[in-house]
Amino acid sequence: MQVLHYPDPILKLECKPISTVNQELRDLISAMFQTMYESNGVGLAANQVGYPIQLFVMNQTGEAEKNDEELAIINPVILRRKGKYIDQEGCLSFPKIYAEVSRAESIEVEAVLTDGSVQRFQWNGRQARIAQHEIDHLKGISFVDRLSDDVLQEVQEELDDMRVNYAIDRRLGLVRSAENTKKFLAEIEKKFCE
Repeated sequence: MQVLHYPDPILKLECKPISTVNQELRDLISAMFQTMYESNGVGLAANQVGYPIQLFVMNQTGEAEKNDEELAIINPVILRRKGKYIDQEGCLSFPKIYAEVSRAESIEVEAVLTDGSVQRFQWNGRQARIAQHEIDHLKGISFVDRLSDDVLQEVQEELDDMRVNYAIDRRLGLVRSAENTKKFLAEIEKKFCE
């Protein structure tokens, strides 16, 4: 499993709700946790690994051995936001780019868990920031879309370099073609969203 990098078009897709929690989904979740840890992340949305479905995983410690902190969140909805604070964020789909982003300080989220139950979460601080970042991904929004014009200008050169590298990778066949992407997305929707 590979983390997609900007400007892969799958990162801009609005993810579809998951209709069935099955073993195939649980296997995807396990693979996502493994990929997240290998990439030194604390959160990972399914579309970041090419699956535009409403799913993300997180572990605020970023440590695989602290698996009691692991959460797999399906079809999340933010019910309430409270407060605001600015802190630095990065993203596995934007390697080596870090910038200050304003987020709600605390949130209430309703989501489905891997056992099919619906649960509400109250998250503050770091957990709230991670969840908001990942839920944005599920809406096709990346953290750079949340940057002020001044901060965006500071990272513009890195974003331009990423666009050039993506175009080169596409020409070399290192990125899935548009036709193969379309077929793959249809398969994903059939497996998890119908």
